[in-house]
Amino acid sequence: MRFDIITLFPELFAPFLEVGVTRRAYSSGQVDVHLWNPRDWAEGNYRRVDDRPFGGGPGMVMMAEPLQHCLEAIRAARIEADEKEQVEPAPLILFSPIGTTLKHAVVAEWAESSGAILLCGRYEGIDQRFIDTHVTHQLSLGDFVLSGGELAAMVLLDSLARLQPGVLNDEGSFQQDSFNPALDGLLDCPHYTRPEVWNGQEVPSELLSGHHANIDRWRRDQRLRITQQHRPELLDQARQQGLLNAKDEGFLAKTGTRL
Repeated sequence: MRFDIITLFPELFAPFLEVGVTRRAYSSGQVDVHLWNPRDWAEGNYRRVDDRPFGGGPGMVMMAEPLQHCLEAIRAARIEADEKEQVEPAPLILFSPIGTTLKHAVVAEWAESSGAILLCGRYEGIDQRFIDTHVTHQLSLGDFVLSGGELAAMVLLDSLARLQPGVLNDEGSFQQDSFNPALDGLLDCPHYTRPEVWNGQEVPSELLSGHHANIDRWRRDQRLRITQQHRPELLDQARQQGLLNAKDEGFLAKTGTRL
């Protein structure tokens, strides 16, 4: 898959693409990332990409013209790389407060796609006419504001890169992540490693038993407990979808967490 990133600060991505386990996805081209600076398509000696908003107000607004020229260059490059006469235009994603919240299901959908163009806004925002003309999807990390879309783009790339085959050391690692359908959308359980006793705190005996069925049951119970304690709405969703069995409900009833 290919992701083209429109950003005024491409240098922010260099360390991100070169460290951590997900670097395998980028270095191999499994997740092919290309960086584009709209300032390279701006006119004048100062390569201006922003101007004051009509109607007044604080901040500056990114201009439509440099963004459009940059987008045209990206689309031409994607067509050339694809070596086809007819190529379906890649989706253009803008990171925005009005966008769909980035959750596991959304990440999984993009992880199975052929990629997209990611638009990282800056300043007060982007000329709405460019958004109305070209943006096909809008995503949000949550109800807060960042200085730009670069961090959001990195979050999307990291979350989908780790879902690609061969990127993680253990092929099944991501299936044990919180929110994953393999865990019925519940939160993950606690994890422990050596030593068995640390600062007087022992590893739960179930994990040391060697009895795989007991270990699996303990982990399931802990996922239920933690989800009910911290994200009860996820437990409600699992119930509504018929994903909780009698043992699950028995554990919740015994611990007093049954709604």
